[in-house]
Amino acid sequence: MSNTIELSVIVPVGERYDDVRSLYHDYKRGIDASGLRYELIYVLDGDRPEVFKELVELQQQGEKLKLIKLAKSFGEAIALTVGFDNASGEFLLTLPAYYQVDPTEIPKLISELQNCDMVISHRWPRTGSGFEVFRRRVFHGTLKLFTGVSYRDLGCGVRALKRQVAQEVTLYGDQHRFLPVLASRRGFKVKELDVAQSPKDYFRGAYRPREYLHRLLDIFTIFFLVRFTKKPLRFFGMIGSLTAVAGGIVVLYLVIQRLFLGMPLAERPALLLSSLLVVLGVQILGLGLIGELIIFTHARELKEYNVEKIIN
Repeated sequence: MSNTIELSVIVPVGERYDDVRSLYHDYKRGIDASGLRYELIYVLDGDRPEVFKELVELQQQGEKLKLIKLAKSFGEAIALTVGFDNASGEFLLTLPAYYQVDPTEIPKLISELQNCDMVISHRWPRTGSGFEVFRRRVFHGTLKLFTGVSYRDLGCGVRALKRQVAQEVTLYGDQHRFLPVLASRRGFKVKELDVAQSPKDYFRGAYRPREYLHRLLDIFTIFFLVRFTKKPLRFFGMIGSLTAVAGGIVVLYLVIQRLFLGMPLAERPALLLSSLLVVLGVQILGLGLIGELIIFTHARELKEYNVEKIIN
C-alpha cells in the first residue's frame, strides 16, 4: 500500500482562534471521512504560545501533525503560502483556526475537486445579524461592480484546491480573501459550494472602522490586478487622458476669452489649475507607457494563462 500523501491540510493560526484541541479533533474526523491519505500542517503566524503549547502536546500524544512557527506575524496570506510551500499532497485544503463550516462537510468539498480546480465554501443557511447581512452584501456587491465576478462568501477560509492553483497564484498582503478571484483570472475553474455552517461559528467582537477602509482598498487592488496588470496603459492612459483633456478644455476656453473677449489671463486661478491638470495628465499617461515597456521587456517571463488539456 502506498504511503503517498494525497491531501495536505493547512491551518493558518493568527489572532483569532477557537479551542485548539476541540477544533483539531473535529477537523480530523471530517478529513478522515474523505478516505484520503493526508497530512495536517499548522502555520503559526507569529508568537502564539498557547496554541503552540497545545499543538506540541498533541504531537507528544501521537497525533501526526506538522507545526510551522513564523518568526513574527506576517499575515494570513503569507502563512498560507508557507503552508503551500511545505505541503506534499496533490490536493490542498485550507481550514481556519476557528469554526466556520460544519467539519462533516469537508469530504463534500474535497470530492467536488473532481469537477473543478478550486472549491470555495458558501455557508448556507447563514446566521447573523441584519448588519452582518448588509455588510456582506455591500462587500460582495462592490467586488462584483469592480471586477465583474460574483461570489457570496469570500470571508470563509474553508477551501479546497489543486496544487497547480497554489503554485501559479501568488498571494501577499491580505489577498488570501481574493484567492478565488485571482485563480479565476488565470483560467482555473472555481466553484462555490453550499455547505452547512458550524453552530459554533460566531464572531466575538467588532470590526474597527479602518478594517472597512482596508477591505475597500483591497478590492481596488484586486480590480487593478484583474483588469490592468498586463495592460497598465489602459488604466493610467484612461485616467491621464481624461485629466489632460479636462485641463486642455479649460485652457482653450480661457485662451478664447483672452483673444476674442479681451478678458485678462493674469490673476485667474483657473489658468493655473487647468495647466496643472494638463501636466498631471501627461505624467500619468507617461506612467502607463513606462509600465507597458516593463511588461514588454519581461513578457517572456510572465504567464497569465492555464492550459486545461493537450490532445495529440
